[in-house]
Amino acid sequence: MEKKNILILVVTLSSSFLLFVLIFLIWLCRRKGSARDESWDKEANPECKEIDVEEVEMKGDLIRFEGGEDLTCFDILDAPGEVIGKSSYGTLYRANLLSDSVLLLRFLRPACCTGKVQDVMHVVQVLGSIRHPNLVPLSGFYSGPRGEKLFVHPFYRRGNLAQFIRADENDESHKWEVILKISIGIARGLDYLHTGFQKPIIHGNLKSKNILLGKNHHPFISDFGIHLLLNPTASQEMLEDAAVEGYKAPELTKMKDSSTQSDIHNLGVILLELVTGKEPINGKANPDQDFYLPNSIRNAMMDRRMSDICLKGLSRVNEDVIIKFVDLALVCCSVGPTERPDSKQICKKLEEIGAKS
Repeated sequence: MEKKNILILVVTLSSSFLLFVLIFLIWLCRRKGSARDESWDKEANPECKEIDVEEVEMKGDLIRFEGGEDLTCFDILDAPGEVIGKSSYGTLYRANLLSDSVLLLRFLRPACCTGKVQDVMHVVQVLGSIRHPNLVPLSGFYSGPRGEKLFVHPFYRRGNLAQFIRADENDESHKWEVILKISIGIARGLDYLHTGFQKPIIHGNLKSKNILLGKNHHPFISDFGIHLLLNPTASQEMLEDAAVEGYKAPELTKMKDSSTQSDIHNLGVILLELVTGKEPINGKANPDQDFYLPNSIRNAMMDRRMSDICLKGLSRVNEDVIIKFVDLALVCCSVGPTERPDSKQICKKLEEIGAKS
Protein backbone atom coordinates (compact mmCIF):
# COMPACT_ATOMS: atom_id res chain seq x y z
CA MET A 1 0.00 0.00 0.00
CA GLU A 2 2.83 2.36 0.91
CA LYS A 3 4.58 1.64 -2.42
CA LYS A 4 1.34 2.37 -4.26
CA ASN A 5 1.05 5.79 -2.58
CA ILE A 6 4.64 6.63 -3.46
CA LEU A 7 4.00 5.67 -7.08
CA ILE A 8 0.90 7.89 -7.22
CA LEU A 9 2.89 10.79 -5.75
CA VAL A 10 5.69 10.36 -8.31
CA VAL A 11 3.20 10.25 -11.21
CA THR A 12 1.42 13.36 -9.92
CA LEU A 13 4.66 15.35 -9.57
CA SER A 14 5.85 14.22 -13.00
CA SER A 15 2.55 15.28 -14.62
CA SER A 16 2.68 18.69 -12.91
CA PHE A 17 6.24 19.23 -14.09
CA LEU A 18 5.36 18.31 -17.69
CA LEU A 19 2.32 20.62 -17.58
CA PHE A 20 4.53 23.48 -16.35
CA VAL A 21 7.05 22.87 -19.16
CA LEU A 22 4.24 22.81 -21.74
CA ILE A 23 2.76 26.12 -20.48
CA PHE A 24 6.22 27.73 -20.52
CA LEU A 25 6.85 26.63 -24.12
CA ILE A 26 3.45 28.00 -25.24
CA TRP A 27 4.19 31.36 -23.56
CA LEU A 28 7.63 31.51 -25.21
CA CYS A 29 6.20 30.83 -28.68
CA ARG A 30 3.56 33.54 -28.29
CA ARG A 31 6.16 36.03 -27.16
CA LYS A 32 8.32 35.33 -30.22
CA GLY A 33 5.29 35.68 -32.50
CA SER A 34 4.43 39.02 -30.94
CA ALA A 35 8.00 40.19 -31.43
CA ARG A 36 7.77 39.31 -35.11
CA ASP A 37 4.49 41.26 -35.48
CA GLU A 38 6.08 44.37 -34.01
CA SER A 39 9.29 44.12 -36.00
CA TRP A 40 8.32 46.40 -38.88
CA ASP A 41 9.06 49.61 -37.01
CA LYS A 42 12.38 48.34 -35.68
CA GLU A 43 13.37 47.34 -39.18
CA ALA A 44 12.51 50.84 -40.35
CA ASN A 45 14.70 52.37 -37.68
CA PRO A 46 16.73 49.89 -35.59
CA GLU A 47 17.98 52.69 -33.33
CA CYS A 48 14.51 53.60 -32.04
CA LYS A 49 14.47 53.82 -28.25
CA GLU A 50 11.90 51.83 -26.35
CA ILE A 51 9.10 53.84 -24.74
CA ASP A 52 7.45 52.85 -21.48
CA VAL A 53 3.95 52.84 -22.95
CA GLU A 54 2.18 52.16 -19.66
CA GLU A 55 3.83 55.16 -18.04
CA VAL A 56 2.96 57.41 -20.99
CA GLU A 57 -0.66 56.28 -20.96
CA MET A 58 -1.11 56.83 -17.22
CA LYS A 59 0.70 60.14 -16.79
CA GLY A 60 -0.06 61.79 -20.13
CA ASP A 61 3.61 62.43 -20.86
CA LEU A 62 5.16 64.32 -23.75
CA ILE A 63 7.58 62.34 -25.90
CA ARG A 64 10.20 64.55 -27.51
CA PHE A 65 12.09 63.97 -30.72
CA GLU A 66 14.85 65.84 -32.57
CA GLY A 67 13.97 69.53 -32.72
CA GLY A 68 11.57 69.33 -29.78
CA GLU A 69 14.03 68.71 -26.96
CA ASP A 70 13.01 71.91 -25.10
CA LEU A 71 9.25 71.38 -25.34
CA THR A 72 7.16 70.92 -22.20
CA CYS A 73 3.58 69.82 -21.64
CA PHE A 74 2.82 73.35 -20.47
CA ASP A 75 4.12 74.76 -23.76
CA ILE A 76 1.75 72.83 -25.95
CA LEU A 77 -1.30 72.37 -23.71
CA ASP A 78 -1.57 75.97 -22.49
CA ALA A 79 -0.47 77.77 -25.65
CA PRO A 80 -3.13 79.95 -27.33
CA GLY A 81 -4.25 78.08 -30.44
CA GLU A 82 -5.95 79.05 -33.68
CA VAL A 83 -7.87 76.40 -35.64
CA ILE A 84 -6.52 76.30 -39.20
CA GLY A 85 -7.97 72.99 -40.37
CA LYS A 86 -10.44 70.24 -39.51
CA SER A 87 -11.01 66.70 -40.70
CA SER A 88 -13.18 63.75 -39.77
CA TYR A 89 -10.47 62.47 -37.42
CA GLY A 90 -8.93 65.58 -35.90
CA THR A 91 -8.17 69.29 -35.77
CA LEU A 92 -5.13 71.30 -36.85
CA TYR A 93 -3.98 74.24 -34.70
CA ARG A 94 -1.48 77.03 -34.98
CA ALA A 95 -0.06 77.45 -31.45
CA ASN A 96 1.83 80.54 -30.28
CA LEU A 97 4.26 79.73 -27.48
CA LEU A 98 5.44 82.16 -24.81
CA SER A 99 8.90 81.99 -26.36
CA ASP A 100 7.42 83.64 -29.48
CA SER A 101 7.90 80.48 -31.51
CA VAL A 102 5.01 78.98 -33.45
CA LEU A 103 4.09 75.29 -33.67
CA LEU A 104 1.71 73.20 -35.70
CA LEU A 105 -0.40 70.95 -33.48
CA ARG A 106 -2.47 68.07 -34.85
CA PHE A 107 -5.08 66.77 -32.43
CA LEU A 108 -6.50 63.28 -33.02
CA ARG A 109 -9.91 62.70 -31.48
CA PRO A 110 -9.91 59.87 -28.91
CA ALA A 111 -12.89 58.21 -30.58
CA CYS A 112 -10.93 57.96 -33.84
CA CYS A 113 -7.72 56.45 -32.47
CA THR A 114 -6.88 52.78 -32.26
CA GLY A 115 -7.34 51.43 -28.75
CA LYS A 116 -4.03 49.54 -28.66
CA VAL A 117 -1.57 51.85 -26.89
CA GLN A 118 1.38 49.57 -27.63
CA ASP A 119 0.68 49.75 -31.39
CA VAL A 120 0.34 53.54 -31.28
CA MET A 121 3.67 54.01 -29.53
CA HIS A 122 5.53 51.77 -31.96
CA VAL A 123 4.20 53.80 -34.91
CA VAL A 124 5.04 57.07 -33.14
CA GLN A 125 8.62 55.89 -32.55
CA VAL A 126 9.09 55.40 -36.28
CA LEU A 127 7.40 58.64 -37.33
CA GLY A 128 9.44 60.60 -34.79
CA SER A 129 12.70 59.23 -36.16
CA ILE A 130 12.09 60.16 -39.82
CA ARG A 131 14.10 63.11 -41.10
CA HIS A 132 14.26 64.26 -44.74
CA PRO A 133 14.45 67.72 -46.37
CA ASN A 134 10.99 67.23 -47.92
CA LEU A 135 9.13 65.68 -44.98
CA VAL A 136 7.51 67.52 -42.06
CA PRO A 137 9.36 66.29 -38.93
CA LEU A 138 7.58 65.13 -35.79
CA SER A 139 9.03 67.17 -32.89
CA GLY A 140 6.88 65.77 -30.12
CA PHE A 141 3.94 63.54 -29.27
CA TYR A 142 1.53 63.86 -26.36
CA SER A 143 -0.74 61.01 -25.26
CA GLY A 144 -3.25 62.20 -22.68
CA PRO A 145 -4.93 60.26 -19.87
CA ARG A 146 -8.32 60.46 -21.62
CA GLY A 147 -7.03 59.01 -24.90
CA GLU A 148 -6.27 62.27 -26.67
CA LYS A 149 -3.31 62.28 -29.05
CA LEU A 150 -1.40 65.41 -30.05
CA PHE A 151 1.33 65.67 -32.70
CA VAL A 152 3.77 68.58 -32.56
CA HIS A 153 5.37 69.88 -35.77
CA PRO A 154 7.15 73.02 -36.98
CA PHE A 155 4.83 75.66 -38.41
CA TYR A 156 5.14 76.66 -42.07
CA ARG A 157 3.90 80.19 -42.65
CA ARG A 158 3.30 79.86 -46.40
CA GLY A 159 0.43 77.44 -45.82
CA ASN A 160 -0.36 74.39 -47.91
CA LEU A 161 0.01 73.66 -51.60
CA ALA A 162 -3.74 73.70 -52.32
CA GLN A 163 -3.96 77.29 -51.07
CA PHE A 164 -0.87 78.26 -53.06
CA ILE A 165 -2.17 76.77 -56.33
CA ARG A 166 -5.59 78.35 -56.14
CA ALA A 167 -4.70 81.80 -54.88
CA ASP A 168 -6.01 84.02 -57.72
CA GLU A 169 -3.46 86.76 -57.13
CA ASN A 170 -0.55 84.34 -56.90
CA ASP A 171 1.61 84.64 -60.02
CA GLU A 172 4.32 82.51 -58.41
CA SER A 173 2.24 79.35 -58.81
CA HIS A 174 2.19 79.93 -62.59
CA LYS A 175 5.96 79.88 -62.96
CA TRP A 176 7.40 76.73 -64.48
CA GLU A 177 10.53 76.73 -62.33
CA VAL A 178 8.36 76.88 -59.20
CA ILE A 179 6.09 74.08 -60.41
CA LEU A 180 9.08 71.91 -61.23
CA LYS A 181 10.83 72.60 -57.91
CA ILE A 182 7.74 71.70 -55.89
CA SER A 183 7.10 68.57 -57.98
CA ILE A 184 10.64 67.26 -57.58
CA GLY A 185 10.61 67.97 -53.84
CA ILE A 186 7.35 66.07 -53.30
CA ALA A 187 8.60 63.14 -55.37
CA ARG A 188 11.86 62.97 -53.39
CA GLY A 189 10.05 63.03 -50.06
CA LEU A 190 7.68 60.27 -51.16
CA ASP A 191 10.59 58.26 -52.52
CA TYR A 192 12.27 58.40 -49.10
CA LEU A 193 9.14 57.07 -47.44
CA HIS A 194 8.83 54.27 -49.99
CA THR A 195 12.47 53.22 -50.29
CA GLY A 196 14.41 54.67 -47.36
CA PHE A 197 13.57 51.81 -44.99
CA GLN A 198 13.52 48.03 -45.03
CA LYS A 199 9.73 48.21 -45.28
CA PRO A 200 7.96 51.05 -47.19
CA ILE A 201 6.12 53.66 -45.16
CA ILE A 202 2.82 54.33 -46.89
CA HIS A 203 1.55 57.89 -46.71
CA GLY A 204 -2.09 56.86 -47.05
CA ASN A 205 -3.56 60.35 -47.49
CA LEU A 206 -1.37 62.26 -49.93
CA LYS A 207 -3.04 65.39 -51.33
CA SER A 208 -2.19 69.03 -52.00
CA LYS A 209 -3.58 70.11 -48.62
CA ASN A 210 -1.01 67.85 -46.97
CA ILE A 211 1.93 69.50 -48.73
CA LEU A 212 3.23 72.45 -46.69
CA LEU A 213 5.44 75.17 -48.15
CA GLY A 214 8.51 76.73 -46.60
CA LYS A 215 10.79 79.50 -47.83
CA ASN A 216 11.37 79.72 -51.57
CA HIS A 217 8.50 77.30 -52.22
CA HIS A 218 10.30 74.39 -50.58
CA PRO A 219 7.72 71.57 -50.19
CA PHE A 220 7.26 69.41 -47.09
CA ILE A 221 4.98 66.35 -47.07
CA SER A 222 2.87 66.16 -43.91
CA ASP A 223 0.48 63.63 -42.33
CA PHE A 224 2.33 60.53 -43.54
CA GLY A 225 1.43 57.40 -41.58
CA ILE A 226 -1.45 59.01 -39.67
CA HIS A 227 -3.85 56.34 -40.96
CA LEU A 228 -1.89 53.73 -38.97
CA LEU A 229 -3.06 55.36 -35.72
CA LEU A 230 -6.76 55.40 -36.59
CA ASN A 231 -9.33 52.74 -35.86
CA PRO A 232 -11.00 51.00 -38.84
CA THR A 233 -14.04 53.30 -38.81
CA ALA A 234 -11.98 56.51 -38.76
CA SER A 235 -9.54 55.28 -41.39
CA GLN A 236 -12.45 54.35 -43.67
CA GLU A 237 -13.87 57.85 -43.23
CA MET A 238 -10.47 59.21 -44.26
CA LEU A 239 -10.67 57.17 -47.46
CA GLU A 240 -14.22 58.36 -48.16
CA ASP A 241 -13.13 61.97 -47.71
CA ALA A 242 -10.27 61.35 -50.15
CA ALA A 243 -12.76 59.99 -52.70
CA VAL A 244 -14.93 63.12 -52.41
CA GLU A 245 -11.85 65.31 -52.97
CA GLY A 246 -10.66 63.25 -55.96
CA TYR A 247 -7.66 61.47 -54.41
CA LYS A 248 -8.85 57.87 -54.02
CA ALA A 249 -7.00 55.36 -56.19
CA PRO A 250 -9.48 53.24 -58.23
CA GLU A 251 -8.38 49.93 -56.65
CA LEU A 252 -8.82 51.09 -53.05
CA THR A 253 -11.91 49.99 -51.13
CA LYS A 254 -10.37 49.93 -47.66
CA MET A 255 -7.69 52.16 -46.16
CA LYS A 256 -5.81 49.13 -44.84
CA ASP A 257 -5.09 48.21 -48.47
CA SER A 258 -3.20 51.47 -49.13
CA SER A 259 0.07 50.87 -50.93
CA THR A 260 2.98 52.61 -52.60
CA GLN A 261 0.96 52.41 -55.84
CA SER A 262 -2.01 54.25 -54.32
CA ASP A 263 0.39 56.94 -53.06
CA ILE A 264 1.77 57.26 -56.62
CA HIS A 265 -1.76 57.73 -57.95
CA ASN A 266 -2.27 60.67 -55.61
CA LEU A 267 1.09 62.15 -56.57
CA GLY A 268 -0.06 62.11 -60.20
CA VAL A 269 -3.20 64.05 -59.26
CA ILE A 270 -1.08 66.64 -57.43
CA LEU A 271 1.22 67.06 -60.46
CA LEU A 272 -1.86 67.75 -62.60
CA GLU A 273 -3.09 70.30 -60.07
CA LEU A 274 0.25 72.09 -60.27
CA VAL A 275 0.37 72.34 -64.05
CA THR A 276 -3.32 73.21 -64.55
CA GLY A 277 -4.20 75.18 -61.43
CA LYS A 278 -7.42 73.14 -61.22
CA GLU A 279 -8.93 71.06 -58.43
CA PRO A 280 -9.11 67.24 -58.72
CA ILE A 281 -12.92 67.40 -58.86
CA ASN A 282 -14.62 70.07 -60.97
CA GLY A 283 -17.94 70.78 -59.29
CA LYS A 284 -18.89 73.20 -62.08
CA ALA A 285 -18.30 70.83 -64.99
CA ASN A 286 -20.82 70.87 -67.87
CA PRO A 287 -22.76 67.67 -68.62
CA ASP A 288 -20.49 67.01 -71.61
CA GLN A 289 -17.32 67.50 -69.52
CA ASP A 290 -15.57 64.98 -67.28
CA PHE A 291 -15.56 66.28 -63.71
CA TYR A 292 -12.45 64.25 -62.71
CA LEU A 293 -9.20 66.12 -63.49
CA PRO A 294 -7.07 63.18 -64.80
CA ASN A 295 -9.86 62.13 -67.19
CA SER A 296 -10.48 65.65 -68.49
CA ILE A 297 -6.76 66.21 -69.06
CA ARG A 298 -6.43 62.83 -70.79
CA ASN A 299 -9.25 63.81 -73.17
CA ALA A 300 -7.68 67.21 -73.82
CA MET A 301 -4.33 65.56 -74.58
CA MET A 302 -5.97 63.24 -77.11
CA ASP A 303 -7.56 66.23 -78.85
CA ARG A 304 -4.31 68.28 -78.56
CA ARG A 305 -6.20 71.05 -76.74
CA MET A 306 -3.19 72.41 -74.89
CA SER A 307 -5.03 75.61 -73.95
CA ASP A 308 -7.36 73.47 -71.79
CA ILE A 309 -4.41 71.84 -70.06
CA CYS A 310 -1.82 74.37 -69.00
CA LEU A 311 -1.76 77.53 -66.97
CA LYS A 312 -1.49 80.66 -69.10
CA GLY A 313 1.83 81.47 -67.46
CA LEU A 314 3.34 78.37 -69.05
CA SER A 315 2.79 79.49 -72.64
CA ARG A 316 6.48 80.40 -72.98
CA VAL A 317 7.65 76.96 -71.89
CA ASN A 318 8.54 74.45 -74.60
CA GLU A 319 5.36 72.52 -75.38
CA ASP A 320 7.20 69.19 -75.58
CA VAL A 321 8.46 69.68 -72.01
CA ILE A 322 4.93 70.33 -70.74
CA ILE A 323 3.58 67.32 -72.61
CA LYS A 324 6.21 65.06 -71.03
CA PHE A 325 5.30 66.41 -67.57
CA VAL A 326 1.57 65.84 -68.16
CA ASP A 327 2.21 62.38 -69.63
CA LEU A 328 4.14 61.42 -66.48
CA ALA A 329 1.32 62.67 -64.26
CA LEU A 330 -1.27 60.72 -66.26
CA VAL A 331 0.76 57.50 -66.10
CA CYS A 332 0.87 57.94 -62.31
CA CYS A 333 -2.94 58.13 -62.39
CA SER A 334 -3.32 54.92 -64.42
CA VAL A 335 -6.28 52.76 -63.44
CA GLY A 336 -4.08 49.68 -63.05
CA PRO A 337 -1.67 49.91 -60.08
CA THR A 338 1.03 47.92 -61.91
CA GLU A 339 0.97 50.43 -64.78
CA ARG A 340 2.17 53.24 -62.51
CA PRO A 341 5.87 54.07 -62.19
CA ASP A 342 7.60 53.81 -58.82
CA SER A 343 8.91 56.79 -56.88
CA LYS A 344 12.50 56.49 -58.12
CA GLN A 345 11.40 56.42 -61.75
CA ILE A 346 9.30 59.52 -61.15
CA CYS A 347 12.20 61.40 -59.54
CA LYS A 348 14.48 60.51 -62.44
CA LYS A 349 11.89 61.53 -65.04
CA LEU A 350 11.19 64.88 -63.37
CA GLU A 351 14.89 65.64 -63.16
CA GLU A 352 15.26 64.83 -66.88
CA ILE A 353 12.32 67.13 -67.68
CA GLY A 354 13.93 69.86 -65.60
CA ALA A 355 17.24 69.48 -67.43
CA LYS A 356 15.48 70.01 -70.77
CA SER A 357 13.52 73.07 -69.62
